[in-house]
Amino acid sequence: MSSGAPKGENCLVDMDSKAGDLFAADDAHPTGTGGAGIMAKLWLPKGFSVSMAKEWIDRRRVSIRPWASFVDQRKFSKPRNFGDMCQRIVKNVETYNSNYTFIFLGLILYCIISSPMLLIALAVFAGAFYIIHLKSLESKLVVLGKELTVPHQMGLAGAVSLPVFWLAGAGAAVFWVLGATLFVIGTHAAFRELEGSDMEELLMEPV
Repeated sequence: MSSGAPKGENCLVDMDSKAGDLFAADDAHPTGTGGAGIMAKLWLPKGFSVSMAKEWIDRRRVSIRPWASFVDQRKFSKPRNFGDMCQRIVKNVETYNSNYTFIFLGLILYCIISSPMLLIALAVFAGAFYIIHLKSLESKLVVLGKELTVPHQMGLAGAVSLPVFWLAGAGAAVFWVLGATLFVIGTHAAFRELEGSDMEELLMEPV
């Protein structure tokens, strides 16, 4: 008696087709980058994409200065005066902006990893925003006669997760990250001697 279940090679073909459905592309997807299966639901809101983030990171990596030179102790010295310190800060921020960006991101990552409650708060925010955004795709969300845009949805998700962020001490974490970033970047930019090209550029500037 035939049970109707796929057997042998037919079973393998059937499994392959099911797996393909998970990652199949579909131009009709709202973002134009989604799929027809389960993975199609994991797309980002309009205006956000993994490729954009990757492109931004790649640009930063290309423009980053060698870390060995960045922390070379022989290149550090006390500024001669306040004017010299200001010149160093301005030029070094221009020269090492990509390095400083990764330091800032590293401090944020450290702060998040070292605070389990902050991780939970971020998960609540992400979950709330994801649910709200999915609801807006099923039917337009209207509040006080106005349709909720993506920024409005993020604001609503933030309001929902605000108590969790408060319990996690997010305010203190933000101030810690900003303070640590300003201290690290400010100290490096003030005491790092300028590169030769920057010195020549300063000497060529009209007084």
